[in-house]
Amino acid sequence: MEHTQGMGAGLVLAGRYRLGETIGRGGMGKVWRAHDEVLHRTVAVKELTAGQYVSEADRVVLHARTQKEARAAARITHPAVVTVHDVLEHDDRPWIVMQYVDGPSLADAVKAGADGRIDAREAARIGLHVLGALRAAHAAGVLHRDVKPGNVLLARDGRVLLTDFGIAAIEGDSTITRTGELVGSIDYLAPERVRGGDPGPASDLWALGATLYTAVQGASPFRRSSPISTMQAVVTEEAEPAGHAGPLAPVITALLRKDPADRPDAAETERMLIEAMEGRTPSAAQAYVATRSLSADELRELRELREAHGTRVPREGSRADRSGTGSGTGSGTGGTASGAGAASGPDARHPAAVPAQRPAPPAHGNTGTAHASPHAPPVGGGPGGRARWRRAALVLVLAAAVGAGAGFAGMRYADGSRGAHTTTTGSTTGSTPDPSTSAVQAGGLPEGWRRVEDPLGFSLAVPPGWKRQMDGDQIDYTPDNGRHRIRISVDDAPDFENPYTHMLDVEKSLKKRLPEYQRVKLTQNTFRDRQESCLWEFTWREKRTHPGQRHAIDQVYYTDDGTEYALYMSSPEEDWATTREQFDIVLRHWRPAGG
Repeated sequence: MEHTQGMGAGLVLAGRYRLGETIGRGGMGKVWRAHDEVLHRTVAVKELTAGQYVSEADRVVLHARTQKEARAAARITHPAVVTVHDVLEHDDRPWIVMQYVDGPSLADAVKAGADGRIDAREAARIGLHVLGALRAAHAAGVLHRDVKPGNVLLARDGRVLLTDFGIAAIEGDSTITRTGELVGSIDYLAPERVRGGDPGPASDLWALGATLYTAVQGASPFRRSSPISTMQAVVTEEAEPAGHAGPLAPVITALLRKDPADRPDAAETERMLIEAMEGRTPSAAQAYVATRSLSADELRELRELREAHGTRVPREGSRADRSGTGSGTGSGTGGTASGAGAASGPDARHPAAVPAQRPAPPAHGNTGTAHASPHAPPVGGGPGGRARWRRAALVLVLAAAVGAGAGFAGMRYADGSRGAHTTTTGSTTGSTPDPSTSAVQAGGLPEGWRRVEDPLGFSLAVPPGWKRQMDGDQIDYTPDNGRHRIRISVDDAPDFENPYTHMLDVEKSLKKRLPEYQRVKLTQNTFRDRQESCLWEFTWREKRTHPGQRHAIDQVYYTDDGTEYALYMSSPEEDWATTREQFDIVLRHWRPAGG
């Protein structure tokens, strides 16, 4: 193995790949633009950053997944599949050298598009290329299992390429996931996978349908406020009608049928996408659009399940429309939070923050807590259909019971949950009683709490009586002029590899400045499926504003675009038990700008 030359940009791997700037970031690692100094070409190098902070046993699993990704991609020969050039090991971690694609991901293109979405005919063209990649993969015995907008790359010369086979299933290979572990982005998981069934080619086609929906609508069809409610929506709810899909709408509906046997196969999907790309509504797709009503028993069972999670269900006699006439979607608003470095203490200016610079982009979709019409049992009714629906409900109830423990260690999810306190090894770093379980309003908020859409774009839940307040250029929510406070801070261009190393650096300064500073914990954890996250808890004695012993906690994480968010809460030590419970609720209902 070649020794390094410098750190980060400029590092030379295997004596030939010189790293340039970071061009992508995900839950498992980051992607660098690099120069192959032997063949004199630009390549992309995927670094498995998650392997730096996990146990030896988990590192073995991560390395195996990386090797599997390379093997899966190597088995597929197709112009719409990103080529893997090399796999090497450096710093006790595997690195993948791949074909460099000059252009954004579909996820980035959607965000940058007019009104936060792309044209339906262009989406159909993109879908055709992705479908071609999937057909080639399936023919080679490979299931992708994580088709989503972030894994679809749009080259500036018009090519469309599918990447990231990191959790692919290869025919004949033994699984490398833990028992009971779900892998993939939850809102793009097919219902049969959420129910615990084995995936097949139809599961990848479902994910393609969800990806196309996101492309034309600017929002994921089943994204809700937590992993559990998202899984519930995937299994029991229909997507809201894709009003901007035009001729692509019935194709999306066909691909999103709950029963994999009811979905079109790849050949039929290709014919329908061609018609949609040409601006014609595919007549064959109409066969996949049907409606049926929920029975009183089905509604009663669904109500019992959903009321346990604080979401609303329709009255008896309402309809569940398979074409997608359900109401409500998740919300998303744009913009950033503000903040800057600490002054006399962490409550003065959050150390991870910088002043906000960007204006908030327009919101897409409805605001507020998501709630949609429930989906009926599989078409055909009868004992078999009811049994499948009940099994799905049981899976969701069990999932709610285990929370974000080891069973969900492999999930990738952009929204938060109690998983904020789950480490990358699957063990928990601590949890507190959930005060929301006793009195819950519609939308899952504890009694008296309310959701606030901040003018700068982010959204959060606040306790009764808490109001927005400016502290210099800081934005707080507080009931008592900062004695108890929530502070949201953002850094659009963090200087550190991950929040953990950043907070270690900040702590060095706080130790010198804060009287009686004591670390409670400072640990890498997983938040919103971001393994590059950090949970920091500490105490100190405040001598100026709000004097006395104080206690604070800070959840810091990076989003897909590399932005660092810090969700901070502090209070007097004597009130800490209540504050810690409130902090869990804030994390669970947090929505970043544009998220």
